[in-house]
Amino acid sequence: MKFNVITFGCQMNVHDSDWLIRAMESRGWEAVEESEAEVFVVNTCSVREKPEQKVYSVLGRLGGYCTKPGSFVAVGGCVAQQIGDGFFEKFPFVRLVFGSDGIAKAPQALEELAEDHNKKLIFNDFLTDYPEREKVDSSPYQDLVPPGIGTITGQAFVNIMQGCDNFCTYCIVPYTRGRQKSRDPEQVIEECRNLVESGVREITLLGQNVNSFGMDSGGTGVSFADLLYKISAIAGLERIRFTTSHPKDIAPEVITAFGELPNLCPQLHLPMQSGSDSVLKRMGRKYDRKRYLEIVDGLKAACPEISLSTDIIVGFPGETDEDFEDTMEMLEKVRFESSFSFKYSDRPGVAAVKFKPKVSDDIAQKRLTRLQERQNHITRESLERCVGRETEILLERPSRKQGEGDIHWRGKDPWGRVVNVPLSGITDDDSLGGKLLKVLITEAKNHSLFGKKVGNPW
Repeated sequence: MKFNVITFGCQMNVHDSDWLIRAMESRGWEAVEESEAEVFVVNTCSVREKPEQKVYSVLGRLGGYCTKPGSFVAVGGCVAQQIGDGFFEKFPFVRLVFGSDGIAKAPQALEELAEDHNKKLIFNDFLTDYPEREKVDSSPYQDLVPPGIGTITGQAFVNIMQGCDNFCTYCIVPYTRGRQKSRDPEQVIEECRNLVESGVREITLLGQNVNSFGMDSGGTGVSFADLLYKISAIAGLERIRFTTSHPKDIAPEVITAFGELPNLCPQLHLPMQSGSDSVLKRMGRKYDRKRYLEIVDGLKAACPEISLSTDIIVGFPGETDEDFEDTMEMLEKVRFESSFSFKYSDRPGVAAVKFKPKVSDDIAQKRLTRLQERQNHITRESLERCVGRETEILLERPSRKQGEGDIHWRGKDPWGRVVNVPLSGITDDDSLGGKLLKVLITEAKNHSLFGKKVGNPW
């Protein structure tokens, strides 16, 4: 069967889609472009409003492809968890719905539906333990990059847990991905080791709140810090990253690890959400400005060059001008190298839906614009300080924009900064993805860097 996967949302969804594609290819299915496919899988996200709306638009489009016998659509992810069998009623060509815990059953279900054209299946029950997935061949990892998936040669995502127990008042994740479930640490370590043996050089550990790994009923006594040290010791692993990290659960041992583990990248995404204590309290974040700044100070003491990024919600119900100014002040104090900022939007079933007063869209947009403009300025200043420094980048792919002459490639340095570099004697067909390259930074742009290679690496 020829199939296509469309992915919305976070890195966890990207990883889920990548695993599903490899699982289906191991069964003889072929990942193709949308126009060639017979079966479609839409992996959905409902954390914010727009991705959810896009799902319905995509399904309307895919219905035009499902006219021949045997063609159908499967819907997975967070929106699938919410809507459930409602997809069957609205879109007759949808024949499989699976939530976050149900993805482990999706490969077998897709095969069943390809055989029985009248069957429909739904897997939306939350499980008490992490549902281990079938192992798929990861060697050579770089040869398994399917159409439409953001897998990058030499890099891999590894899920270490699923779900969340925090129930922040604005967040739908506990309702769409369930309560927290940690994977068995030995399974995580084995997966990481196999990936490194297949040629992966950088691994990103994924979870809704990686800092609370092992703190649920499925924990084995191995903390997240323990896991980091064990994975760091895998021979041949050049870089480790992790996301997402809830400030309330970050342990001193994790902060210390940034100064002790040579392959733990000096980069951390630490969602602040707001700089106002009153807003943080209404959000249910369980930390305040003082605690957040203590964490930042600890990280900078352990790793002075660490690059911090964050999430910020603007216009949370009841946010006053003073609350917003507190957030702007935190932007200046921490000086995040980048931030992902959004206007608050109600999500179904969360506590904040009932919070009053709502901030008008006009005011929220003005605040968001001001915040993003200031963040862009801070980002540019941070990147300009990199000019003249040597660093090492992990090459990913040819740059989107090419100049005259040499082929330009893009990669990321240990801080997660995008660096574009011209490479003489290289053609579009040369596969450099996954290789490490020393570069001298020569120029800063708004959100990326330019450099030139140092020496003759090949």
